[in-house]
Order: sequence, then C-alpha cells, then structure tokens
Amino acid sequence: MASGLCHSKDNQEKEQEIHVFLFSLFDNPTIIMDGGVIVVTNPTVNVRLTSSISSFEVQRRFDRGITIAALKGKLEMILGASPSCMDLELFSVSDKFMQKMDNNEALLGSYPVDDDCRIHVTDRSGQMSEFTDVSKVEKFQLADEDYDKRTDSARSFKKKQRLGQFNEEEMAKKKAEIAAREEKHKAAANAISVGSRCKVQVTGQPTKLATVMYVGTADFKPGYWVGVKYDEPLGKHDGIVDGKKYFECENKYGGFVKPLSVTVGDFPEEDYGLDEM
Repeated sequence: MASGLCHSKDNQEKEQEIHVFLFSLFDNPTIIMDGGVIVVTNPTVNVRLTSSISSFEVQRRFDRGITIAALKGKLEMILGASPSCMDLELFSVSDKFMQKMDNNEALLGSYPVDDDCRIHVTDRSGQMSEFTDVSKVEKFQLADEDYDKRTDSARSFKKKQRLGQFNEEEMAKKKAEIAAREEKHKAAANAISVGSRCKVQVTGQPTKLATVMYVGTADFKPGYWVGVKYDEPLGKHDGIVDGKKYFECENKYGGFVKPLSVTVGDFPEEDYGLDEM
C-alpha cells in the first residue's frame, strides 16, 4: 500500500515537471482542463482579414478570450462596417472554408482558429461599397481646347520644355526617318511579284519559306505589305484580314509582312514525305 502511494506521488511530481516545461514554451499560456487532459495554447492568435468592403488583406492579432461580438467591435475600427451588419466566415491556413462564426456570445478561441487562418467579413448593408465603386463617382471632364489653355497642365509643361510632340525638330526628324524607311519598303515591294517563291525573315522569328500572294497597300495598317502563303501552317489567317479577302489559302498558312523582310529567289518547297513508300 505504501509502495502504491509512493508511485502515485512520483507520477504527480513528474506531471508537474512536464507542466512546467510546457509552460516555458509559451508566453502567458492558457490551460484548458478537459477530462483531466491539460492543453496549452497561446492566448492570442494572428489572423488574416479580408472583406467585401475592400480588396486588401491585412493581418491582426486578437485575444482568443474575446467574444465574437467584441471581435466585431474591433473589426469595425479596422474595416469601418457596422458590427450589426457583419457576417464572419473562418477559412483555414490554405484558404479552405471551415465554418461561419455566427454566435456572438461564443469566444474566438472556441472556434478552430490558428495563426495565419483567414476571417472574411461580409458587410450586409452594402453602404461601404458605395465609396469603393469608382463607377459611381462623377468624373471631372475638360474639353481639349480648354485643357490646351491651362498653364498648369502636363501638356503646358511639355510645350515649355519642348518635349515629345512639342519638339518640332525631334518630330521632324522622326517623320523623315519614317518616310525614308517607307520609301525603302516601297522600292522593295516593286521588286516583288505575285507567285514568286521567297523566304521570310522577321526579327525574333525563324526563317520561313513561302509563296508571294499579294503585294501593295492594305486597309488594316498603312504602308506597303506582302501577303504570303507559307509552306507550313505557321501563319495567322487564310488571307482574310478584318473581313477583307486579300488572297486565298488554307487557314494558318497566310501572313502579311513588310517588304524588307522578304527575299525573292529559288526556294523550292521542301519535301516532307518519306524517301520510300
């Protein structure tokens, strides 16, 4: 009998030592007695907050011992919604829906909330969305001629500093470069005939073999263009662009390129068949 009492006392001392060790792992631990089992939890929890009011996500730390009603009061200070119009939903760390937090008298710690879980707040009133929906905001509009008269605008600044389109010398230089390049494309286009075999070399793309199907100007973009039918389905269309038919070919075999990207010559179609049948 005495031996049994000694063992019991020894076990109690060991349990106390374990409890002391567990306590040392936490700052201000909370002890929950459940059928003789001691569970040690952190008294606070760090959660992520999202809402129907804003697209932003914030992080806040709360005491597990506060009620859901008290939590809503704190959320009002953060999100601006009225506690009476709040619906709370709890999501796991991996953003999987767990349950609604709809008991105002329950403690936050009574829910399975852990660090980095997410609490989503829905504002049933819908009033806050009126301030975040920019489509409802009346926009200030100014006629172009009135804007041109202002002296405090970006356009006015560019004029004074002779920047961009207001730098006549720079703009004239760019126009001359564009005109010279277009003349080169025109000259190249005049040397290309429909039906000729060619290779197409566009910067950043592999060389492609093709047949010339169209040469001239087009409606889809200014300047001179060469319409080609590729030997392989490496194109973008069937010769029809924006509803207008320029030439005929199978879909994905047609393309338009600038004349300087086309070299006319003896480029026979490659035989992709087998040497023997």
